[in-house]
Amino acid sequence: MPFTAEDHAFMQRALRLAETATRRASPNPGVGCVLVRDGRCIGEGATRPAGEDHAEIQALKDCAARGESPQGATAYVTLEPCSHHGRTPPCAAALIKAGVARVVAAMVDPFPAVAGKGLAMLREAGIQAETGLLGEQAAQVHRGFLSRVTRQRPWVTLKAAATLDGKTALLNGKSQWITGPAARSDVQRLRAASDAILTGSGTVLADNPRLTVREFPLERQPLRVVLDSALRTGADCAVYQGGNSLLATCCQNAAARQPWQAAGCEVLELPRLDGHADLAILLQKLASRGINHLMVEAGAGLNGALVRAGLVDEIILYLAPALAGDAARGLFAWPALNDLAEKTLLTITDVRMVGVDVRMTLTLA
Repeated sequence: MPFTAEDHAFMQRALRLAETATRRASPNPGVGCVLVRDGRCIGEGATRPAGEDHAEIQALKDCAARGESPQGATAYVTLEPCSHHGRTPPCAAALIKAGVARVVAAMVDPFPAVAGKGLAMLREAGIQAETGLLGEQAAQVHRGFLSRVTRQRPWVTLKAAATLDGKTALLNGKSQWITGPAARSDVQRLRAASDAILTGSGTVLADNPRLTVREFPLERQPLRVVLDSALRTGADCAVYQGGNSLLATCCQNAAARQPWQAAGCEVLELPRLDGHADLAILLQKLASRGINHLMVEAGAGLNGALVRAGLVDEIILYLAPALAGDAARGLFAWPALNDLAEKTLLTITDVRMVGVDVRMTLTLA
């Protein structure tokens, strides 16, 4: 049976709820759920932080708070209801107990403990369970969770800011400020939506950033990750202060790493690949910690290495209406090409003005 306009409208509402929950729910997916009876919303909810209520339970509680009954209702959820006991009981069982008549899930949950079992549980209980409504939109909302589960690495967003001629800093390293206040505020929003922020030793040495979210209230700050293969940075740098930081290094000398640990920074030892830190292993290690969304704020060296390794999912590039000249530093460092056929192709998916600057969102073609 085809989905109706009403089905689409309520699933779109569920997706908007999911977007609000994505960051706080990590490492779980930020799911949205809307309960509907007779064309009217009688309850809705979104996933709470790990260990607390999932979206379906929040929707059922909201339904009760409104004095409504879920008996015979349709539940629209952005991801298949879970069927296993994790930190919380299975949501599929809660929907069955509540007496809903129909469940519409935007997509099947690829997590092995679920993976169709939730839908099967509902159908076995006599509930009409359907999937596929606005599935592409749901996959975009849940892209971090899906990446971690299916690829064992986070969804990687590389943020960069440059002049119109593609320069990120002067040769002396000065880069503040290329873009205007509106763009810098937009970067704070991107940080707030990320589970972790990755930078390189060169950026730490040049700018001494804190990499914290300062303009948006958060229940928890993103994990700050510094890739410093040879321990070039100092343990007194701002990014290592206050805990919630991770130093990724190839240095095997435990004594040499001690100053960072004494400062409250966790140290992760990485293997080398072709003389450099193995970036794929770094992403795998971050995924194993429950990192769904990783934002990269780094210099040309790390930017180029990640793109060349095929480890970047999207690039958000802020272009300032200014020129810095050909002697300034560029966006991505890699060996010189011999032919234009070797160039890296990108697809532009969004372009908008942010204050006086242009913000482009691109994916690797």
